[in-house]
Amino acid sequence: MDMSLLIDIHTHHPTKGIISPLMAGIHPWDAESTTTLPDLSTCDIIGETGLDYACHISRERQERLFRAHLSEAVRLHKPVVLHVVRALNDTLHILRDYDIEGVVFHGFIGSWQQAAEAINRGYYISFGARSLLSPKSCEVIRRMPISQLFCETDDNTEITIEQIYRSVAEMRNISYEELCCEIEKNYKTLFRQ
Repeated sequence: MDMSLLIDIHTHHPTKGIISPLMAGIHPWDAESTTTLPDLSTCDIIGETGLDYACHISRERQERLFRAHLSEAVRLHKPVVLHVVRALNDTLHILRDYDIEGVVFHGFIGSWQQAAEAINRGYYISFGARSLLSPKSCEVIRRMPISQLFCETDDNTEITIEQIYRSVAEMRNISYEELCCEIEKNYKTLFRQ
């Protein structure tokens, strides 16, 4: 992998010169309108999938779709990117039923206590622009093992992945270059390269 390239683990706007895994799946917000999974065999990572208890979509439908994604992730030996809102405990409970190759909680906004179980299970946590506005999430960035950390732009077009890297490096009191190397290692581990 070219060290001059940055990794954006979750973006809606792939950018030339930035490594972004190809994602496929059905968002929990679409759980009522779409129940058939797309072909997931050609993507790098399955998602975003998960549970969002802040939206109006039936929790049962979201869970059914989430479980279908997880089953496919196991069958295809692919990692997943999770969208989790007000549903962390249920998400962690459901994940116990599946032997997933890699789990990334994207756009994490929450406390150290909320992140701790995911971290203890070896899951990755990704931080974007909104995460950087939350003092609780910034504490997680500072405290968590760097070997489980990713950065992302998600749907934000106002901030670059480089700016997010620089903010995270500063919070961790490490150099930008060191963070780049660590995230590259995490990427290679996640995708078993």
